[in-house]
Amino acid sequence: MTQADTGAAGTARPARRRRLPLAWLGLAPFMLFALLFLILPTLQIVTGAFVDQTGGFTFKNVVNLFTPSILSAYWISIRISVASAFLGCLVGFLMAVGITIGGLPSWIRAPLLTFSGVSSNFAGVPLAFAFLATYGRLGLVTLILRDWFGVNIYALGFNILSFSGLTLTYLFFQIPLMILIVTPALDGLKREWREAALILGASGAQYWRMVALPILWPTLLGTFALLFANAFGAVATAYALTGSSLSIVPILLFAQIRGDVLQDPHLGYALAFGMIVVTGIANFVYIWFRTRSERWLK
Repeated sequence: MTQADTGAAGTARPARRRRLPLAWLGLAPFMLFALLFLILPTLQIVTGAFVDQTGGFTFKNVVNLFTPSILSAYWISIRISVASAFLGCLVGFLMAVGITIGGLPSWIRAPLLTFSGVSSNFAGVPLAFAFLATYGRLGLVTLILRDWFGVNIYALGFNILSFSGLTLTYLFFQIPLMILIVTPALDGLKREWREAALILGASGAQYWRMVALPILWPTLLGTFALLFANAFGAVATAYALTGSSLSIVPILLFAQIRGDVLQDPHLGYALAFGMIVVTGIANFVYIWFRTRSERWLK
């Protein structure tokens, strides 16, 4: 080594240590919360679904999900989720169109979005009580329709403690969630697209059919998947409203956790594992469609 090399080595600066940016510390509470209340419980459910009473590996718990009673519970849950998601998307989309490009007064938008933000998270026992007090056999709307208009909705077949009643209750948080998600997508429709369509001779219906709806279609399908997952995993509202009179998967799982009927905790893990699979697929569809829609709406 020459003297020049020695001098260069002696004057070389020490390597700087890489420090973790302080901005990452803000994510620490969220990451800890997700680890304790999402990731670890999910892993426990998944592993518990493939373990028997003695602790050995087995597929029996998952195979038992295909018994008629459990399949019936899944089918009812899927039907309720599809119905509430479809109606929530339809009504929420029309309301969002009204406050964005439909010509409604601008002062309506802020209160509606504020109410949607609150009601989309309003569920559980308070929501069940509100609907019982409104549409129950002695509910306010039920009595008004019966006494003022001579319409007895229960005589016509309606029952709040049924498929239609639970679907109607779910719409209280499904419609606002749809409004919150689709409103930014409607705001992203460029005015130039509509003007170009009109200049080329397209009518309003043709603009929606050939331009707007194809652009919004990924958003609509993705939101439908999200609303489906939102309804499929709801348990507090369903249990508080119907108790055990309607056998859906969340209520069946809740009964298993309490040890009311099945007396097999690992079958309960399998039930939860099935719900994770269904909601996971729905959320994956939502993320995939949302990614596609953002390419147009940027």
